[in-house]
Amino acid sequence: MNINPLTDLVRPELITIVALTLRVTGAALLIACLVGVPVGAMLGLVRFRGQRVVTLAIYTGMGLPPVVVGLFVYMLLSRVGPLGSLGWLFTPAAMVVAQTVIALPLVAGLTMSAVAGVDRSVHAQVFALGASPWQIAWTVVREARVGVTAAIVAAFGGIISEVGAVMLVGGNVEGQTRVLTTAIVLYARQGDFAMAMALGVVLIAVAFSANFFLLRLQGRLRD
Repeated sequence: MNINPLTDLVRPELITIVALTLRVTGAALLIACLVGVPVGAMLGLVRFRGQRVVTLAIYTGMGLPPVVVGLFVYMLLSRVGPLGSLGWLFTPAAMVVAQTVIALPLVAGLTMSAVAGVDRSVHAQVFALGASPWQIAWTVVREARVGVTAAIVAAFGGIISEVGAVMLVGGNVEGQTRVLTTAIVLYARQGDFAMAMALGVVLIAVAFSANFFLLRLQGRLRD
């Protein structure tokens, strides 16, 4: 039996799987960042009644089992669900929804912590210079930019390595909803360890590239 993962990297179906993985994960991460970064920054800057409840909800969301998220999205998009008319179940769109739900609390929660951790003297210094509330907020967020970047990469790592939710809502359909993690499980169960290893190598390479990008970006942001 051939178990050389390098040989199997040339399989045509691998390109389709990798492309779909990056497309789904990229879309989910983009949506989570567009919503989560502003929400997290606001929670880190503003004090309001009920903030502890909102913070608790976000922290709870950060620890939700992905398979529970997948079940929730499945019921939401099923034929009897409130969004069943969209026909998204077992499509990449459903996978994007599930991964967005997983990534959003991570982005918001870690961004909130990064912004809240900025020294309060920064607020006072900018205020003393006559800055408006928006300018103060922008300055504080810039001070927390390394932590915000880490939040984004943490969310990326959390969803690109996730298997339970995307398998539930995507169905692992060949050529349509099969991504790296679900394909690894499938090929390993079938005894095709060469393909499973090849996909594992690719998944590790993508994660390594993301972490390398983070280190480079954090270095530039600090400078």
